[in-house]
Amino acid sequence: MKVLKFGGTSVGSPESIRQVVEIIGDYRRKNKKIIVVSSAVSGITNLLIDTGLKAAANDSTYLDNLKIIENRHFDIVKALMDIKKRGEVLAEVKRLLNELEDLTHGVLLLKELSPRTQDLLLSFGERLSCRIIAAYARQQGVEATYLDARKLIKTDNNFGKARVLREPTIQNIRNHFSAVSDVQIVTGFISSTERGGTTTLGRGGSDYTAAIIGAALDCEEIEIWTDVDGVMTSDPRKVKKAFSLSELSYVEAMEMSHFGAKVIYPPTIHPALERKIPLRIRNTFNPVFPGTLIHEVANVGDYLIKGISSINNISLINLQGSGMVGVPGVSYRLFGALAKNEISVILITQASSEHSICFAIEPKDADIAVKAITEEFSNEINVGKIDPVKVEQRLSIVAIIGENMRNTPGIAGKMFDSLGKNGINVVAIAQGSSELNLSVVINEYDLAKALNTLHEGFFLSDVKTLNLFMIGVGLIGGTLLRQLNHQYQYLIENQSLKISVIALGNTRKMHFDEEGIDLQSWKEDLESDGVPSDVGMFVKKMKELNLQNALFVDCTSSQHVVSYYEEILNASISIATPNKLATSGDYALYKLLQQTASRMGVAFRYETNVGAGLPVINTLNDLKISGDKIIRIEGVLSGTLSYIFNNFKKGIKFSQVVREAKAKGYTEPDPRDDLSGTDVARKILILAREVGYSLEVSAVEIQQLLPTACLEAPDVEGFFKSLEKEENYFDKLLEEAEKQAKVLRFIARMEDGKARVSLELFDESSPFYTLSGSDNMITFVTERYKERPLVIKGPGAGAEVTAAGVFADIVSISHFLG
Repeated sequence: MKVLKFGGTSVGSPESIRQVVEIIGDYRRKNKKIIVVSSAVSGITNLLIDTGLKAAANDSTYLDNLKIIENRHFDIVKALMDIKKRGEVLAEVKRLLNELEDLTHGVLLLKELSPRTQDLLLSFGERLSCRIIAAYARQQGVEATYLDARKLIKTDNNFGKARVLREPTIQNIRNHFSAVSDVQIVTGFISSTERGGTTTLGRGGSDYTAAIIGAALDCEEIEIWTDVDGVMTSDPRKVKKAFSLSELSYVEAMEMSHFGAKVIYPPTIHPALERKIPLRIRNTFNPVFPGTLIHEVANVGDYLIKGISSINNISLINLQGSGMVGVPGVSYRLFGALAKNEISVILITQASSEHSICFAIEPKDADIAVKAITEEFSNEINVGKIDPVKVEQRLSIVAIIGENMRNTPGIAGKMFDSLGKNGINVVAIAQGSSELNLSVVINEYDLAKALNTLHEGFFLSDVKTLNLFMIGVGLIGGTLLRQLNHQYQYLIENQSLKISVIALGNTRKMHFDEEGIDLQSWKEDLESDGVPSDVGMFVKKMKELNLQNALFVDCTSSQHVVSYYEEILNASISIATPNKLATSGDYALYKLLQQTASRMGVAFRYETNVGAGLPVINTLNDLKISGDKIIRIEGVLSGTLSYIFNNFKKGIKFSQVVREAKAKGYTEPDPRDDLSGTDVARKILILAREVGYSLEVSAVEIQQLLPTACLEAPDVEGFFKSLEKEENYFDKLLEEAEKQAKVLRFIARMEDGKARVSLELFDESSPFYTLSGSDNMITFVTERYKERPLVIKGPGAGAEVTAAGVFADIVSISHFLG
């Protein structure tokens, strides 16, 4: 024999009731004996509570509620029952609804809703649903009978959450079911006193009804039919990648139910546990799925833990003071005071110094708890031996659970590492000696982020998701998006990395999609679905989403965007950017961002600030970390200037080379932005700062490359005209170089804490002599590389290599986040 319990969502509509009866019929066709327990139609119990409260408050809108209840049930009957049989069922439903109306009218007159009356009021939900299900089952050929559980399950008179009287209940159940052969459709949740007063079994009481009947009859299995595919690894409403567990032990299920797993109600497990009856959680709307089996000894499975549960919105109360140290009886008095006020404690943790005890309770009990504790310890508080009671609100508990945790090292470290790298602060910690669960208290705001972070770390460690927010989708940003799209599947298959672009923004529009923006249609989506762009609102929305493994990518050259970097890092969001304004601006800002990233445990990557796709900064840092001493750095750090001087040869005018560079897109719209040397100065400044020198940009000496007339030209065309007039100046520079068998190179140099950029001559003994095209070259002279410098050479400009450099930073950050 099996007991099948169907929840409110399983009987919430005509379609779902059809599915329920189909499941019942399938069992009967296989000649399997079953008992069915059902909840009220979804939403009706809450509506009944509201109706009672409104009637007691003399609020006539309770009548509107009654009409809604009537319509819901009438509509279900009309949709399910054939015309010939419909009248009988409607009459029975109407009779019950008339009783309900009389009861609520009495509440209105008395202006009082006692717990006893409320229990009777709530019983109508199950009484209505089960009568309809039984009638429809009979119509479909199933021999079914309505059974009011009040006849069987006897309780004390603790109305609202009655305690079951074990002996008479078991005897009633056994006597009844020994005399019937058809399917009994039993009302869940409701019961009665031995004198016949209607009682209820509390939250999840229909599950409890099923377990009581199953245990009394020593049934084969108890099936809890709901709207999910069994017990999930985490709350699927918050963790979209949660999946069903094939099995759990009783103890694991108890722990998960205590910490918020909504599929199971804790008392359900007790009768089953006592009789060692397996429970199975199944999905009414996916009946072919086997669901989750809960039994005495479950397979530990392939994962370190079985699930991640949570309790939202708890209060944490802290009692501390020197007067608690070494004093026996403090805990007894504390929890005795709570027990007297019927306050349930969810979690307890105590410092080994005995200086403090903190515990979690429901927020509704916080004020009563503070009052009770303050009264109990009033003498100690008055003389300063114990501090005034402290309460922290808007917190949540997250617990990782599983019998495989026992004696498995490293689980706590993995948990705290995952939380820490995502900026989730742990307020309190608790773990029992059984090592079955490890619980932490965190800010309520971080709950979804914590659940997703831990779920990815413990269940999806083969694939990490990086949530990317990007501002700047022009040449570099657009190229980066194309590269990300091209490598998307490769990264998943070969790097176990999924990069999900959550938001994009440019100067006109911004677009967010928490599910991830389609990188094949991002331009169209940004244009059609985007809202007016606002950097401040972009950052605010990014922070509000509070996603795990979040990364902000700035592909602009905007100082305004840079002004938000500190706020972003403080929100535990990493940054990758080719924008060099943050690292080459005020030294104080550069240092602040470095320190903020370090303090928050996030990454701040800007490799492309100096050498585009070349590994310049990473190489420099590796040299430092390995203990090498940097003596001198020299480099051609501008792809534009490299191209110009590599192509400026005898017979070719300097102005002609500059025009060609502009035409090929190597220069800025105004070539003077490149030829001024300022960009190169910023790059060598960044390297000097990375070495450890506290330089400002004003400290970098820049040799003026262009004659003053060229710099002062009113526009770009005027600049080129002035440049043509100065051809003799540049021809003389070239002649002097050729006379010495040397080449012209615009070099940046850092040595002894001083930085300079200038046009210099190099012979064939120098690495810079063979430079060609638009390549950059950087040389490091160090204690280890003193005779022959370490040379890095390659393309130093262009959207492809710069985007590739940012791409590399993104992958590096994914590794950093673990």
